[in-house]
Amino acid sequence: MAEKISPEEFIRLSDHIPVIDVRSPSEYGHAHIPKAINIPLFDDTERARIGTLYNHEGKITAVQNGLKIVAPKMVAFTKSALRLNSDKLLLHCWRGGMRSASMAWLFETVDIRCMLLEGGYKAYRNHVLDFFRTPFKIVLLGGKTGAGKTEILAGLAKTGEQVIDLEALANHKGSAFGAMGQAPQPSSEQFEHLIFDKLRKFDPRKIIWMEDESRNIGKAFIPQHLWDQMRCAPMIRVDTDDEIRVRRLMRDYTCFSTEEIVSSIKKIEKRLGSEKCRKAIEACCGGKTEDALRICLAYYDRMYSSQLESRFCEFPEKTGSIEVQNLECSDETLHELIDKSKYFYHETGKNDTDRQ
Repeated sequence: MAEKISPEEFIRLSDHIPVIDVRSPSEYGHAHIPKAINIPLFDDTERARIGTLYNHEGKITAVQNGLKIVAPKMVAFTKSALRLNSDKLLLHCWRGGMRSASMAWLFETVDIRCMLLEGGYKAYRNHVLDFFRTPFKIVLLGGKTGAGKTEILAGLAKTGEQVIDLEALANHKGSAFGAMGQAPQPSSEQFEHLIFDKLRKFDPRKIIWMEDESRNIGKAFIPQHLWDQMRCAPMIRVDTDDEIRVRRLMRDYTCFSTEEIVSSIKKIEKRLGSEKCRKAIEACCGGKTEDALRICLAYYDRMYSSQLESRFCEFPEKTGSIEVQNLECSDETLHELIDKSKYFYHETGKNDTDRQ
């Protein structure tokens, strides 16, 4: 009989043992454990049919019909498992019930040792949500659109700093233009799993860098308990000349079609104002993409300044700033940022005024 293990042990072992999710394709597609492989015992239609039978005719009838469905698939299931070239597998279904236990029995007939997630995916999900209550030493990287925050985060990661690029995990750059060139967004539930999978490997005693974000990044929402910590976290603002910001945006967005850019501009028409929206679209369609971007930047600058003032006006000691007047992120910029971040958590003996 397959061994049942706790969510903590299951997650630890998942770093070097394949995880098999035996839930239906739609369950898996909505959200799953990162890197888990879907080998569904039932497809979506079959699962619905078995559920209906269970509710109306009882467990025995449902099980017997389930066996009829599964029997022709058993050889294919074992072949899928054997192709993973692992003598151990981690399995789970929704609640750690019959689906995962049945698949584990089958895999063990071909000499694959199986371990089951106690409580199933539901237990994993609860563990993830509880994890976000862990106190983290977060430092936010702020700044206006086009300031180069993403490049700086990447540079910090290369130096060995603990960094979570929330926009990369969300497949969205955060603005009305954020979906351009990106893969489809994960569900908010899956987004939380991706964040958890990064955070769990970090040392919570050390600083963790994130970009200053809204609660939602596109359609994906930052988990509530993590968001609460971000709202209270210190921030270092990246100050960059407007012309450099425009150059960066031109570099990043002119590779897209006029139709894509116009579609993104239309998303902020109500906030931009109909007249400015019209001018931005006309500029874009007339080949003057830079003019269109400048009009949109003015809107984003006002919005960001308002958000910044409302969040930090009462706690100026939680803010710092750094000037970055080039397109590329230099080693000097990274070192200065790292030095400044230490003041917020009293990791140096310098005066607070030095960080400004």
